[in-house]
Amino acid sequence: MMITAIRVEVLFVSVAVVLAILLATRAELTRVRGGKILAFITLFILPLVAVGLGYSEHMERATSTEFCLSCHVMHDFGRSLYVDDPSYIPAAHFQNNLVPRNHACYTCHTDYTMFGTFHAKLRGLRHIYVQYIGTVPKPADIRLYTAFNNRECLHCHAGMRAFEEELKHIKTPDMMSRITSNQLSCMSAHCHDTVHDVATINNAAFWKGGQ
Repeated sequence: MMITAIRVEVLFVSVAVVLAILLATRAELTRVRGGKILAFITLFILPLVAVGLGYSEHMERATSTEFCLSCHVMHDFGRSLYVDDPSYIPAAHFQNNLVPRNHACYTCHTDYTMFGTFHAKLRGLRHIYVQYIGTVPKPADIRLYTAFNNRECLHCHAGMRAFEEELKHIKTPDMMSRITSNQLSCMSAHCHDTVHDVATINNAAFWKGGQ
């Protein structure tokens, strides 16, 4: 699907370039009505269609796990999805298909860089700068800019019987309301506090399935 969309985008760009060259070398064509229409299509319509196709396709690709892990610094985060330990939350979700594997990263990080707020987009630009010009941090030094929002968990777990009747989630009468209002983080100590843990990734055992 992606290859097809890219081919269509390239086709539109190629046609636009050929027509632009034709109009540049034969300016007299624009003196007649048909030539003016052709010039309008070449200079405005075809570029807009190509940009639209490219934007849609590449934004969709940016939500794929493959894209997220394409940077070398994210390699260990990808490995952590295969850690053979159910206490690793991303691994448990990934291995049990609780999130779509081909969009695993985006499912839990829906407000990341270009998909987030204006400030998140600015941070995304900083990532590009660091990737190509600055100093790329070590995987173990990478941290979220803000605390993980329970909203990402509740996208799937809100209303789930197993979640709402779990004894650990109803220790106190107000515990569930504190979770849903983001006052009590799902990543709190002694809750779901083992996430990617890339600092110890080399000592982990790995699940061999799904690869």
